[in-house]
Amino acid sequence: MNYKEIITSINNKNLQPIYLLMGDEPYYIDKLSNEFAKNLLTTEEQEFNQVTLYGRDTTIEEVISESKQFPFGSEKRVVVVKEGQQLKNIEALDSYLDNPQPSTVLVIAYKAKSIDKRKKIGKKLTTKCIVFESNRIYDDKIPAWILDYVHEHGYQIDNSSTAVLAEYLGSDLSKITNELDKLMLVVKKEEKITTKLIEYHIGISKDYNVFELQNALGKKDVVKANRIINHFAENTKNHHIVPIISALFSFFQKVIIYHFLKDKSSKATASALKVHPFFVSQYQRAAKNYNKKQLFYIFGCLKEYDLKSKGVNNKSTNQRGLLRELTFKILHA
Repeated sequence: MNYKEIITSINNKNLQPIYLLMGDEPYYIDKLSNEFAKNLLTTEEQEFNQVTLYGRDTTIEEVISESKQFPFGSEKRVVVVKEGQQLKNIEALDSYLDNPQPSTVLVIAYKAKSIDKRKKIGKKLTTKCIVFESNRIYDDKIPAWILDYVHEHGYQIDNSSTAVLAEYLGSDLSKITNELDKLMLVVKKEEKITTKLIEYHIGISKDYNVFELQNALGKKDVVKANRIINHFAENTKNHHIVPIISALFSFFQKVIIYHFLKDKSSKATASALKVHPFFVSQYQRAAKNYNKKQLFYIFGCLKEYDLKSKGVNNKSTNQRGLLRELTFKILHA
């Protein structure tokens, strides 16, 4: 079942005895665990009929024992096992899977990884339970995810703002939603979320961020690129060189992929580079300013300065100096 289907089944009280929530994206697993814990039983029913266990502090025997108990003053009993990946001897759940207590809803939140479906217990869990797999969203999908999240809550956000948030916050959905929720508390629904509002309320600069640095380098805008990199150089605690190099590698990697595309239309490019169509022009422009030979030189520079930032062949140059040197070399490739 997918996320929305499970939410619907909770709301309609159309429930199965066992749910396995697993995968490497914790956001949806946490959301569903909370939905099961908060919305199946009333506050009064929860006191006697709801139990939360933690994988590290419990055993399979305790999970089974709690699940087999009958509800008291309620139609259902809810047992939520958080951090289920830390349960030892999960294979011992086998007997309960064959004969679950129909009045109990057992929810196992198995985060950070998935059950090995090749093993006997993995095969049985995936056939006897309602399984939800929460897969991590790739970085290129994050801007679209942000757009969808904002729109679902009745707000509007421009493309530049989604790009800034994605670059600054990464792919941690919990972190992203936390910042977006704070924004939506202070922004009116008729007011579009912009980079100016993001800077004011969250503190992410609309002018000094990796997204704007990539744009400046792609345009070969020497003045703007140096202004941004000088800002980074004076704030290395918030703008560490390692993630900056990683972001630049990803950017120029897409530029060289663009060079080798046979179909360079906007739609085909967006698909090949796995980016939102809004960003295609950025890579098209950069491809005009950097040929293949220049890009291979830049990749060499990025590798060199990544190693230097970690102390390899570098005894004295600090982050400030490395950032400025790297930017100079890219602009003059």
